[in-house]
Amino acid sequence: MADRKLFAGHSIRRLRRQLGLTQAAMAEALDVSPSYLNLVERNQRPVSATVLMRLAQTYDFDPRTLAASEPGGGAEAIRRRLADPLFADLEIDRHQLEEWLAGAPGGAEAFARAYDRIGGGAAGTPEPDDAGRQVRREIERWRNHFADLDARAEVLADELRIAAGDLYGAMAERLRFKHQLAVRILPADVMPDRMKRLDMHARQIQLSEMLDAPARSFALAERLATEARPEIDALVKGAALDRAAERLYRRHLGGYFAAAVMMPYARFLRACESSGYDPELLQRRFGASFSQVAHRLTTLQRVGARGLPFFLLRVDRAGQVSKRYAGASGSPLVEGPGICPLWNIFDAFARDEILSQLVELEDGSRWFTLARAVQPQGARVASVPARFAIGIGLAASDARTLAVASGRDLAGRAVPIGLGCRACTRPDCPQRSAPPAGRAMLANERESGVTPFGFASD
Repeated sequence: MADRKLFAGHSIRRLRRQLGLTQAAMAEALDVSPSYLNLVERNQRPVSATVLMRLAQTYDFDPRTLAASEPGGGAEAIRRRLADPLFADLEIDRHQLEEWLAGAPGGAEAFARAYDRIGGGAAGTPEPDDAGRQVRREIERWRNHFADLDARAEVLADELRIAAGDLYGAMAERLRFKHQLAVRILPADVMPDRMKRLDMHARQIQLSEMLDAPARSFALAERLATEARPEIDALVKGAALDRAAERLYRRHLGGYFAAAVMMPYARFLRACESSGYDPELLQRRFGASFSQVAHRLTTLQRVGARGLPFFLLRVDRAGQVSKRYAGASGSPLVEGPGICPLWNIFDAFARDEILSQLVELEDGSRWFTLARAVQPQGARVASVPARFAIGIGLAASDARTLAVASGRDLAGRAVPIGLGCRACTRPDCPQRSAPPAGRAMLANERESGVTPFGFASD
């Protein structure tokens, strides 16, 4: 898949100013015209691959920082925040947004932090800038792709394959010989409230018998993430998080590394492309769960070898979101203030299969989504098993190569959905539970529509 355009004018301008260079001087060093560099810095031209290479070679820096340092997570992330009904009357268009990011990146970052701290203004209940939100913001900056971790995991995965054909057995042996840690499977009544535990006194990784094979493999791969400590430490240091968020971020990066060991980037991408991104085939081929495969699909953004840009949401029966990754999709569904009940992610709770759906948002964007219910290993509350639904998706225009989309008319009729009733202005929706935020509610004693929540058009 062709690389997406990279607009990183603010980062290049910051680099130039840090080096004390004029536009003319930098343009000469990069062998481009000053007018072209001026357009790049104003985000009116993308950074070409040639210029990206010259920047890296001339100024000796990691070009990935151009994308990773976008204020507020970049234009798409800022646009999602501005979609809040609180800002509906401002009518900020794409050109204004690009000018803002190019001309005042610090102001855009300040807006993003303030918005995240109050939790979405009129569209939702104020929420503190807790550890989870800090970590999500950092993951979003990197598009949930950590190239150094993927590279280290691929090396380890190759070593494990050489050592043994069985990944679980190879990881257990490596832990035993290199880390002096034995793996022990314990009965559920011995570990009634834990699925895994590291006992340093006994030098054991203790796993509950309630864990299935993919979960056991993931647990061992997570423990092997200590071999990627330099890479993880560098990412954590660069994030500048508070202590609680730092611990959560380390856990995410450890899980990322574990998934990359189980599903090494190049092999996983080849399998995706040859199978049409078939989740069930990928599960079997890599000995992974649906949840593990779904999470891995959001990470495939290696420069020069990109996969399709998937997003992911995990919700409970009440519609509460416990995980959200936009990846490189830029989908408003990820950061929306609510979830539309017409999206079939909720139907997954009653079906033991993967459900697909073509949906269209109010802005006209169309998305092809897959959803499936999952049950965390051994997780129960008063004998009631915990259940979540995982929804993944991508732009309908990118879904043509999916096996599950074969024969589907991706340009045809789509289910019209919103970002939750308080953020949706679609009239006459029979599923509506509340009027949109910022719209006056109307009542007419002489007539009624399909919904009792009539509202003013503007």
